[in-house]
Amino acid sequence: MFIQTEATPNPQTLKFLPGQTVVAGPPRDFKSAEEAAASPLAKRLFALDGVTGVFMGSDFVSVTKADGASWTELKPAVLGVIMEHALSGEPVIEGDASAASEFFDEKDAKVVAEIKELLDTRVRPAVAQDGGDITFQGYKDGVVYLQMVGACSGCPSATATLKQGVENLLKHFVPQVVEVQEVQGPGAGGSCGV
Repeated sequence: MFIQTEATPNPQTLKFLPGQTVVAGPPRDFKSAEEAAASPLAKRLFALDGVTGVFMGSDFVSVTKADGASWTELKPAVLGVIMEHALSGEPVIEGDASAASEFFDEKDAKVVAEIKELLDTRVRPAVAQDGGDITFQGYKDGVVYLQMVGACSGCPSATATLKQGVENLLKHFVPQVVEVQEVQGPGAGGSCGV
């Protein structure tokens, strides 16, 4: 198994590409060892000194390190854990991924479908390149509520990406959108790449 690594816009986060499917369902974001209970791979990564976050996309794992940790020391250990896990035969995620709860008025279903289509085709692929993800949380009175997670968490350009990238894109294609707001919650952070 050959695992590639890529830098992300967040210097605290590296993206690891094992060349195979990591998560078949929705992406998963773990901000602590406690949150990682459902993932044998994430538990192994959190056992490494200096790991503060693990994000798993369809074909990558992004790992975030503590401020004082060094990638020179941590990167080989992360590569070893990913390789060891792949050889173990254990699943990456145990059980079913829980579906996120969304909120919007049924009369806005058509607008929400347009928003989700744009997010899935134009925004999420760009954010995934940087090791993150952006998920739809809700829509009310012209405001789109999004949660940004993964490798770009804490990225210096997160606010610009959200307001100048995602908000402008949605406003352009969906005239009913007047604003985009970030929802903070477990696993929430910033995102880059749009």
